[in-house]
Amino acid sequence: MSVQSGTSGVDWEQAAKVFKVLLVSPLVGFGCAFLLMLLSKATIKYPALYQAPKDNAPPPWPIRALLVLTCTGVSFFHGSNDGQKGMGLIMLILIGTVPTAYALNHAVTGHDIQDFMAASEQAAHVLDRHIDKAGYLGQDARTEVTDYIRTKQIQPSTVLALHELVQDLNGEVAVYKEFKSVPAKDQTNVRNDMYVTSEAIRLMQKNNNPAFSKDESAALANYKSKVDKATKFIPGWVKVAVALALGLGTMVGWKRIVVTVGEKIGKEHLTYAQGASAELVAMATIFAADNFGLPVSTTHVLSSGVAGTMAANHSGLQWSTIRNIAAAWVFTLPAAALLSGTLFWLFRQGLR
Repeated sequence: MSVQSGTSGVDWEQAAKVFKVLLVSPLVGFGCAFLLMLLSKATIKYPALYQAPKDNAPPPWPIRALLVLTCTGVSFFHGSNDGQKGMGLIMLILIGTVPTAYALNHAVTGHDIQDFMAASEQAAHVLDRHIDKAGYLGQDARTEVTDYIRTKQIQPSTVLALHELVQDLNGEVAVYKEFKSVPAKDQTNVRNDMYVTSEAIRLMQKNNNPAFSKDESAALANYKSKVDKATKFIPGWVKVAVALALGLGTMVGWKRIVVTVGEKIGKEHLTYAQGASAELVAMATIFAADNFGLPVSTTHVLSSGVAGTMAANHSGLQWSTIRNIAAAWVFTLPAAALLSGTLFWLFRQGLR
């Protein structure tokens, strides 16, 4: 729908990673919860743990403590993963609508600026050693580097263009002394230069092309961290707003999901052990996804975990519910992509 570029086109490598994780995570949830339930039955001899709740009677205090622990853990890790998505979307909107305030991190201190300039000089020296003598710089260094990000194919002019971007950024930061002093009309351009510089360095180090030495890679990684600090930031108020939205949303819309997970996946009501097993697996899976920077769905993992405990307990599964859940998983992503793409196209047509 727009001109293809390294920053506006779809990064299919990342998109494929998301699809793979969303496909694999329910299988992990099912398998791990199945095994954990069997292990629990073999090692923990506490009959009340394997019973379903009776009317409105509270569970025994050891079980209550266990469920408070596991529920709190799921809530925390759910927020840690889903919260990142919400914060990312809000920052995209803020950067697009109020670039003067949010394109660059105004909280960066003068000491950080000095560190940035020193790291820039080191990175420029490293890149200078790997410039292809056959390369020549075109009219726009950013375009050269953007083409590299899009194609992932290094050209004779790529390192030269990246070297030029690093030096230009260092010069601009040296002139303005702090990011908030960068003129409003230039803030978006500076941010874009920083983004493509950081992404190009990431790809070069990932592909080991050029072949940087250990010390050179360390210098480039240090420079990249300084660049990312200027562009990849979340204000405190955004974090609080997303946390409140997640909490309030859970308070308002919990009942239907809870009934589906607790009563409609298996043919028998969920027992305390099954609930705790599914929640422990969900906690561990989301924690692992957080550390690897992967988006997962708490509902996917938890629902599949409950199904795994039902299978381990020979409680039977309600296949009509399983089919409905699976259909929702399958159609959510393409439906969201189609709807958002259509709305974007309509907005573009309307604003012309």
